[in-house]
This record gives sequence, C-alpha cells and structure tokens, in this order.
Amino acid sequence: MFKKLFGGPQKAPGAPGTSQAANQTINAMQSLGEREEQLEKKKLLLEKRMNDEMEKAREFTRQKKKSQALMCLKKKKMFEQQLERMDALISRVMEQRSMLEEQQTTIGVLSSMQDAAKAQKKTMQEMKIENIDSTLEEIQEVGEQMRVINEAISQPVGGFADMEMDDLEAELAELEAEELDTQLLEPAPVPAAKAPGQALPSVPAGKVPAAAQKTPEELELEALQAEMAL
Repeated sequence: MFKKLFGGPQKAPGAPGTSQAANQTINAMQSLGEREEQLEKKKLLLEKRMNDEMEKAREFTRQKKKSQALMCLKKKKMFEQQLERMDALISRVMEQRSMLEEQQTTIGVLSSMQDAAKAQKKTMQEMKIENIDSTLEEIQEVGEQMRVINEAISQPVGGFADMEMDDLEAELAELEAEELDTQLLEPAPVPAAKAPGQALPSVPAGKVPAAAQKTPEELELEALQAEMAL
C-alpha cells in the first residue's frame, strides 16, 4: 500500500540497485500500518467487553447480588485501563508512521530538486556565454537591416521624389486664402419675409348649401386654397 502511495525507491545516478534505506522506510511504514489496524481491532473488542461487564453489573444490582456486581465492575475497570494503554499505543504508532511518511515525502522532494539542479547545470554548460553574445549580435544586426530596408521603402520615388514639400505647402496656403476671400465677398443671404395671413372668409348668414352638392374637384380646390392661405 505504501509503495503505491509514495512510489518505489528511486535509483541514484550510477547506482546499481535501489536504495536500501528507502526500502526499509517503506517496509517500516507498512508494518506500522498493519500494527495500527490490529490495535484498533483489539480496542473494539475491549470496548465490547467493558460494555458487557457493565450490563452484567446492572443486572446483578437489580437482583441484589452485590458481590457479583462488584466483580463485574472490577473487570470493567480492568478493561478500561487496558483501553487507555491501547489508545496510547495507537497514538505512538500513528505518530511514528506519520513521521516516516513525512520523511519519505521530504526525501522525494529533495531528490526531485537535485535532479532539477543537475539538469539546470547541464543546460547552463551547454549554453555558453559566447554563444549568447553571438546570438544577441545577430538579432541586433538583423534589426538594423530591417530598419534600413523600411527607411528605403518609405522614401518617395519617381516624380514625387523631386517635389519640395515647402513649395506644396505654400501653394496650399494660397488656395486656402483665395477660398476665404471668396466666402467673405459673397452677399449674406436675406431671410424670406413671411406672407401676411389672410383673413378667414366670413360665414354667410343664410343657409349653407350642403357639401354633397359640390363636386370632388371643387372640394379638392377649396382644400388647396385653405392650405395656401395658412
């Protein structure tokens, strides 16, 4: 069980076999685990016997059998003392097993750290300083070449290369000044005067002819006239 939890002993570099100390530790943890299981079973048995003697003492007390009741209480007391010693033994076994488990875990961690340190040292030996400097110089050289290429590509070519930016900016300023003069010389727009509202026709005093007597064309013409008068 403990070999599955903590793994088997690791081989040391160059060692022909496994570590004897690691095997002993694993075997000791397994033995302590088995011993703890046995003690737990004995503890359950003692608790059962103690309860049985207590029940007997109660029964003898009801029967007024004092001597038998006292004997049962003595046995119960003896089982209690054995139970206390059993608890102490179980605690010692658990403590010892816990220490071995922690020790085995620490050894495994240290072994992994040693392997990592050796791998790191080997990598640093392969990674020489002169190789690093050479690589950095190559990266810097390539970056400088790319900068030169980008500057060359961004330069104007053909007819645009002969143009002077100062002349173009001066010409643009003249165009902007001409546009501003044109806008200043244009007359300001006069807002259109609002036509005075026409008075609504007075309602005749006589009888208003029925709307049904007018034709649809006449009704549409009156609606247009009313909209124009508003």
